[in-house]
Amino acid sequence: MATSATSTAQNTGDSRDSVQYLRKILTSESSPLAQRFRALFSLKHVASEKPPTAETLPAIEAIAAAFSSPSALLKHELAYCLGQTRNLDTVPHLRKVLEDRHEDAMCRHEAAEALGALGDAGSLDLLQRLRDDNSEEEVVRETCDIAVDRISWETSKASETEKLKPSDFTSIDPAPPLPLAERSIPELKQTLLDSSLPLFKRYRAMFALRDLCSPPDLPTAVPAIQALAEGFQDRSALFRHEIAFVFGQLSHPASIPSLTATLSNKEEVGMVRHEAAEALGSLGAEEGVEEILKQFLKDPEQVVRDSIIVALDMAEHEKSGEQEYILSEQAVAA
Repeated sequence: MATSATSTAQNTGDSRDSVQYLRKILTSESSPLAQRFRALFSLKHVASEKPPTAETLPAIEAIAAAFSSPSALLKHELAYCLGQTRNLDTVPHLRKVLEDRHEDAMCRHEAAEALGALGDAGSLDLLQRLRDDNSEEEVVRETCDIAVDRISWETSKASETEKLKPSDFTSIDPAPPLPLAERSIPELKQTLLDSSLPLFKRYRAMFALRDLCSPPDLPTAVPAIQALAEGFQDRSALFRHEIAFVFGQLSHPASIPSLTATLSNKEEVGMVRHEAAEALGSLGAEEGVEEILKQFLKDPEQVVRDSIIVALDMAEHEKSGEQEYILSEQAVAA
């Protein structure tokens, strides 16, 4: 069973040395990609500690240091992890990525989403400006739109009065689920697929459907997954990629056919196929999933190839029974 980064640090002497070791792995282009991902999630654990410790800021800086990598896949995951820390010390790093028009759109989108997850009202002007800039990449504009709505919702009376079902998931999502009064699967599906509605509301339906799939033996689970899978036909690549992300969180076997079809579709954009690959990685203990993933090890798209490497490592993690996807104690102690 994997230990947390905190207990690992205690076992190896100085936790600050542990953070520096993890930083070295994360920022090294010669380290295997899967190992770098495990180092990242180890650092995320330290960066998210509440209350903050002496290692919190060094862990945040270690994650941000890897934005110099040429790997779009790694950089977008850095932004996601920073957004999940609930620590506003991450904001300057995320704004820098978002404002850099030379950066990959997938990374900039994740930085915008992270600012929304952090509820950073100080970033509203930047998010609104990019949302309204027609020269911006669509995925960036759409993400900024959702982030603005999320921050606005957090500071609204609705956030205090809406009755929301407690979620089984610890992630900070781009949007809260819709209230309990609007949670029948047909209603949620209609909202999910209605492209005339704001993306924020459609995302709220998406996460409400997700919550109806957990635990996986709920009678609503498979119908909700089938409703979510129809979202793969949406015109928005951002929306389609979020469907795949949700399926990765759920790790429900009923999602395997639609994830496989999405990954196999060479006409689909890379950010969606990558998310489908990693979602399949979370289902790696299911029969045949590893064989599906291995078919794409030589895919023409770099982000897909990289995702397959990470997904296969995730599959090994799922089969091992380890509780956390982090760098092992033995690796940190080496």
